[in-house]
Amino acid sequence: MKCLHIITPVKDSIDFTLETVQAIVNSELKVPFTYTVYNDFSTEENTRRLEKASREMGFRLVNLSDLTDHPSPNYLLVLQKTQEEAIAADAGLLIVESDVVVKKDTLQALYDGASSYEKCAIAAAVTTDEQGVINYPYLHALGKEGQVYAEKKHCSFCCSLLTPEFLRAFDFHNLDASKNWFDVTISHEALKLGFRNYLFTTLPVWHRPHGSRPWKQLKYKNPLKYYWLKFTKGLDKI
Repeated sequence: MKCLHIITPVKDSIDFTLETVQAIVNSELKVPFTYTVYNDFSTEENTRRLEKASREMGFRLVNLSDLTDHPSPNYLLVLQKTQEEAIAADAGLLIVESDVVVKKDTLQALYDGASSYEKCAIAAAVTTDEQGVINYPYLHALGKEGQVYAEKKHCSFCCSLLTPEFLRAFDFHNLDASKNWFDVTISHEALKLGFRNYLFTTLPVWHRPHGSRPWKQLKYKNPLKYYWLKFTKGLDKI
């Protein structure tokens, strides 16, 4: 793994996103890296804010409206494009979602960890609330603080590094295009291929669950409405 390709997919929620971006830009990285934000049909105003931030903060911005007319979410397209670029560069693909704030050492530590653990496909940082308590989607890791262990369930892509070895082994063009999110499928495919996925509870990152998709807060506030939207409108297919 020669370098890192760091990416953040985003649709609106720009205030949260800019906190994510600022933390990544401020990261202490010794390994060469590129950082790209994929704008998935944010509003015109929010697109202008991202373009301004790109000039000021020095990250690459890709507006998916320049690549496709497929409506958001376009996570699959992002994964397929970034997989190809990472393989070509022998890079780790490090996904930091737009509702996550990393610490200065998180990204370098994930790179070091993924490089040192045998047959690593995914190296994931555990998510916490602002007080540092493990939260969704890693509630099952409560009680395992301060550890690194092979995860038998799945790793979320909140803050996860996918290694070049795994990227070369599983083609994202084989993913089910009818789905919206792919962390569960990709985690399971890694295990099927004999890789291991590691959860680093030693590397907590602040996560505001569903900050990038506010409608999903209904899952907790009004679950009946959430599941009605999920099934009648085909939203949030995992």
